[in-house]
Amino acid sequence: MKAIWNGQTIAESNDTVVVENNHYFPKDSVNPDYLTDSSTHSTCPWKGLASYYSLTVDGKTNTDAAWYYPEPKAAASNIKDHVAFWKGVRVTE
Repeated sequence: MKAIWNGQTIAESNDTVVVENNHYFPKDSVNPDYLTDSSTHSTCPWKGLASYYSLTVDGKTNTDAAWYYPEPKAAASNIKDHVAFWKGVRVTE
């Protein structure tokens, strides 16, 4: 699977975890050059507290376009150290 935004591959892995129709990429498969920490957080009742990254590619920024669970609840332990995408990031094979 690949996560692509603004013409660049942000992440690529054959070992994503699918949860609620979102592909969670292993953190080490995500290009850190495109990530910027965000102060945004949200809460999922069964996954826990999510943190976000903004993407910056070729001078364009996609705010809070990636999220992850630093300390997921036990029911979501399989997505620890994984990152998912939205907001126009195309996830494809």
